[in-house]
Amino acid sequence: MMTSSDLVREHERLDELHRNGYVIIQDPARFCFGMDAVLLSGFAQAKKGNRVLDLGTGTGIIPILMEAKTGAEDFTALEIQEESADMARRSVRYNHLEEKIRIVTGDIRDATKLFGASSFDIVTTNPPYMIDAHGLGSATEAKAIARHEVCCTLDDVLRESASLLVPGGRFYMVHRPFRLAEILSKMVAYRLEPKRMKLVYPYIDREPNMVLLEGLKGGKSRMTVEKPLIVYKEQGVYTDEIYDIYGY
Repeated sequence: MMTSSDLVREHERLDELHRNGYVIIQDPARFCFGMDAVLLSGFAQAKKGNRVLDLGTGTGIIPILMEAKTGAEDFTALEIQEESADMARRSVRYNHLEEKIRIVTGDIRDATKLFGASSFDIVTTNPPYMIDAHGLGSATEAKAIARHEVCCTLDDVLRESASLLVPGGRFYMVHRPFRLAEILSKMVAYRLEPKRMKLVYPYIDREPNMVLLEGLKGGKSRMTVEKPLIVYKEQGVYTDEIYDIYGY
């Protein structure tokens, strides 16, 4: 019988998620999840009976946190890098979530072929933010795929999400404000009507560096801009809202 210690490789670490006693397996040499994924898991909404898909799941952070934070119990997560998908599967097993979370290795661009159109009520994604990958070599390939549009573009993510969602399904994404005009126009073009937006500021007197978005498949044009989320009160001290999202 495989024990918990058998699931973690020598070069990997276990990070606590401060939710339901859950942990996640990560490799410090590869791309590790950041605050953007945690904030998306707090912004996205799902309820019991919803079928949820996370596109580009990495090591599975978003479905694991959403299982802890929402009523949903049916999660699928798609990841193109087998090493990351393998870590995600082992984290799911470590947390005894095999009956609720399924990790699939595959390409976002083929998601509809893999799962079928109108297969999910909720789609979440923390996609690559950067458009180019100049100067990135093989040594940083895992991080490059996570950060840059190497394996999929914004259009790929939005097209597949729109196809995968049922009519009235919800789309949740975290991205960067510098691409906001492009993101909103393309969401509308793919009939993922923007319904909620929240800007995230590192400090109250700085420019926003993240944006959280909700889209409604086939929705009418009306968007709520929610109050901003401020990350730090001062250097090294989170605001109460961030502590609450993290579960501290």
